[in-house]
Amino acid sequence: MALQGLVATGKVLQVLQTVKTDTFTSAVDETFTDITGLSVAITPSSALNKILVNVTLASGFRPGANAIMFRLVRDSTAIAIGDADGSRNRTTFGDAIVSNDSITNASITFLDSPSTTSATTYKVQFYQDTPASAIFVNRTVTDSDIAAHQRMISQITVTEIAG
Repeated sequence: MALQGLVATGKVLQVLQTVKTDTFTSAVDETFTDITGLSVAITPSSALNKILVNVTLASGFRPGANAIMFRLVRDSTAIAIGDADGSRNRTTFGDAIVSNDSITNASITFLDSPSTTSATTYKVQFYQDTPASAIFVNRTVTDSDIAAHQRMISQITVTEIAG
């Protein structure tokens, strides 16, 4: 006897991706800010299902910042963040300044339980702690037109998993 309408737990139901190939630059300080073009919306088919979120972010930082912090956000709620402790920022991942013209590639994979069947948007936000510093996505700081400097991609992929 076949049971119709039932999906095996753990089965991949849908995969959606946004790939950001253009660059993004911002000098917003001390507030979490969306990275334009690095979000993806998914509508889960069941509130029991989970969403596997994978982010790869290529970013460079202007000298002067102590650190750049990133967090994963579901709609307007930060997820996959560290525990609260004093005045420390709760973030998903971050990077210290390596050199004056570097670009790094960070990634995170997180299994989320949104408990909804409504359209849900996942995105990445950044925070920088020093005035006059800046973040550069998919490019180096100076972005000189030489072979030693590169352009990269950033991406966010969501996969609905049957719960």
